[in-house]
Amino acid sequence: MVLVCVVEPNSCFLGSRMYTVSVRRDFVARHYLIGGEWGDENNPHAHDYTVEIRLQGNRLNKQGFLVDIVEVEKQLNLEVGNYENAVLNDLAEFAGINPSLEHFAKVICSRLSVQFHDFGLSSLEVRLWESKKAWASFRQEY
Repeated sequence: MVLVCVVEPNSCFLGSRMYTVSVRRDFVARHYLIGGEWGDENNPHAHDYTVEIRLQGNRLNKQGFLVDIVEVEKQLNLEVGNYENAVLNDLAEFAGINPSLEHFAKVICSRLSVQFHDFGLSSLEVRLWESKKAWASFRQEY
């Protein structure tokens, strides 16, 4: 007896079928926390941030890409350029909110999700580190 197993090109054995493309970028930005007592965090200070964008989908384009990494890098660099060396508290997107790691991840994700909306993706996630051991993320599903 011959057992034949057919696996669809985009499938995994467990769970849903999904490809992931991810790109990271380092940058420095400044902020200070508001609305509470967090010691030195209440004073302006800088973080060496690392932002990672993860794009997921279940179909590749005719070139065999989920998304062209060159395009992902381009969009991520443009977005990071809005924050590099800036004081986050001074920017309109942080008006009235604490420029926490969680809010920052959501702001970046929301802005990038517009750029990748028409790419046929399932989701876009931004993971943002403010140190080697602390990160937050925000995920946008399409």
